[in-house]
Formats: sequence, C-alpha cells, structure tokens
Amino acid sequence: MDLKDLYRDVIVDHNRSPRNFRKIPDADRVLEGFNPLCGDKLTVYLKLDGETIKDLSFEGSGCAISVASASLMTERLKGKTHAEAEKLFGTVHELLTHDVPTDTEALGKLAVLAGVREFPSRVKCASLCWHTLKGALDGAGRSSVSTE
Repeated sequence: MDLKDLYRDVIVDHNRSPRNFRKIPDADRVLEGFNPLCGDKLTVYLKLDGETIKDLSFEGSGCAISVASASLMTERLKGKTHAEAEKLFGTVHELLTHDVPTDTEALGKLAVLAGVREFPSRVKCASLCWHTLKGALDGAGRSSVSTE
C-alpha cells in the first residue's frame, strides 16, 4: 500500500468513526476553533492532571481532513505531558507546512497528514484542531481561535 492509499484510508476511517468525539463535562479548558475558509468548527475539551493530558476530546463539524486530524490528535495525545504535546504540535506543523521531510516514523499514524501538503487549501483544515489545542494548553483565556 502506498502513502496515498494509506492517507486516504486513515482519513476516511477517522472521519467515519472519529475517536474521542464527545464533550468532557468537567474539562479544565474548552476552546472553540473555526476555519472560515472551509467552514470547519470544532470545540476542543482538555482535562489536565498537573502537566499531563488526562483526557482530550472534540466536538463539531468539518470536512473529512479536519475531523480526521482532530481524531488522530486526541488519540495520540492522551497521557502525554504539556511539553510532549507542544513538541508534537511543532512537528505536525512542520509536517503540514514544509517540504522538508520530517521523522515520520516517530509520528506513527499522524504521518499520513503529510499527504495534506499536496492540497495547500486543506492545510488549515488539518491544523485547526492543533492550533485550538495549543491555545487551550497555553491557557491564553481566549474562548476561540481562527485559522484566519
């Protein structure tokens, strides 16, 4: 199976059956994200235990890439520390925005997001959840973020 097939299969799977698609009623931080270009809207729910992400989920509506990216993100970051999440944010941002090959082996399933680079108008779709999570982790007091 080549990367394009894997990209398509993972995106379709996570869009049809998004992981962690739910509200966390007692979340420590809740932040809304909006991509006006595509119309994607999502809310990220973050439950912390000190510096560790105890639980992470999302709700909302968006294109397949947006939903799949959020699903992959929540699956990957549960149990990780704030520092690990920040580092992964940087790696995924690099993966989505640069032609420089990233260490995709360390990314696991997230490596399929490299396929989004072939569709520049979709980079904001894939990165919306990541920017929203970063805002929630930073605790900037904002209630929403936008890709604009």
